[in-house]
Amino acid sequence: MAPLIAFELLVFVIPFATLLRISVAAPSSEGVYAEGTWSLEAYSEVFGDVLAGGLLLEIVGYSFLIGTVVTIVTVVIALFYAYAIRRSSGLVKSLLLFSVVLPLLTTLVIRTYAFTPLLSPTGTLNELLLSVGLLSEPIQFVPNTVGAVVGQVYIVLPYAVLAIYSVLATMDWDVVEAARDLGASRPRAVVEVVLPQAMPGIIVASVISFAWSVGAYAAPGLLSDDLTFAIYVEQLILGDLRYPTAAALSVVTMVLMLVGIGIIFAVLDRFGGEFDLA
Repeated sequence: MAPLIAFELLVFVIPFATLLRISVAAPSSEGVYAEGTWSLEAYSEVFGDVLAGGLLLEIVGYSFLIGTVVTIVTVVIALFYAYAIRRSSGLVKSLLLFSVVLPLLTTLVIRTYAFTPLLSPTGTLNELLLSVGLLSEPIQFVPNTVGAVVGQVYIVLPYAVLAIYSVLATMDWDVVEAARDLGASRPRAVVEVVLPQAMPGIIVASVISFAWSVGAYAAPGLLSDDLTFAIYVEQLILGDLRYPTAAALSVVTMVLMLVGIGIIFAVLDRFGGEFDLA
């Protein structure tokens, strides 16, 4: 256990402890924070702005909105895709799995920025829709929230697919066949047999998608002009040198994210129980 404990301390515990320490220190123009000081000024600034309905509330709310939308879209697509992989075999199955892994072999920024020529008003998608007569004028998908959502879904989708497929791959398909033999239709067998068994993978996919999307930086930064939590923290640190405020905002957002993950666990666990009862 020693290597694992050392890894956890170095990668998670110590960085978070450092972040927490900076958030309760007085600001300084000569460094990250004033050494030896303890202050709740940063938290007072964050909560004061949020309670007043200021910019921080709008930024955090927008980040969680993107996270929620991306999570729903990603998990639905990933569930269908993972189910298709589970039901396929041979070359088709290999191609489906390879197409999931392939985007991970490309740099995150490059594959995200590739949506700009695809979704811009003069991009491929608009030209295609205009050519077939579905649009009378181009739609600006980027820079826009739509572009940010599409880009973020593309980023987290492979991880969601693999999480769900890893569970479906261990599922005993004889149970599904038994349900069909007892009179269940194909959709009912999927809902009442496949979904409950896939729920652990769905929960993992939801948590990954939500946590990554709330703190997303690349997709909103490249495909949208709106401020998200991660982009604003960068501005606080690099532009304004307000390290304690940035750290306090990060801690508050992390707590809210943990609450959101708890809600995801509760909702999906309840749905899984209802499926089992059905």
